[in-house]
Amino acid sequence: MAGEVPIFLVDPDSNPVAVKVLGRASFQNVPPLKDFLKDSYISGKRCFVFDFSECTGMDSTVLGVLAGCALELRRLEPKGSLVLSRLSERNRDLVRNLGLHRIATLDEGGESATANRASQSLSGGQLDELANARLCLEAHENLVETDSENQAKFQDVINYLKGRVAED
Repeated sequence: MAGEVPIFLVDPDSNPVAVKVLGRASFQNVPPLKDFLKDSYISGKRCFVFDFSECTGMDSTVLGVLAGCALELRRLEPKGSLVLSRLSERNRDLVRNLGLHRIATLDEGGESATANRASQSLSGGQLDELANARLCLEAHENLVETDSENQAKFQDVINYLKGRVAED
């Protein structure tokens, strides 16, 4: 298991691209995943499957990065797809409560063979405070774009982050 440091394992050469989340995913460790997803779109990848069978939890920033991925895949030509598989009940509730089930596919089935091939670990340095605030702001704005009801849920967070970003 991942221990204290969550790990994103990927198979960038599979189709769909496989990502397995080990441990707790949060704003502190999501930057390498966001970069990986962006690089994948640029290189022409359009289909992604995430395996959450060993994910112990995730915060709204991670969910916002996933929302951003799904939104971007819908804008691209040809359109892409994002599958979230093997979610725990708690993680599935988080995904549904924020409306991600409307823009991504929830695989309620069992084994995700594709994601089990993910073996390359993503790594990256910590972001500075300003870059982290920008990432968190973008992620929360993605959640509002996903479902307008999220505006009320994250209005204070978004306003705070806009203030942080504007200061620098």
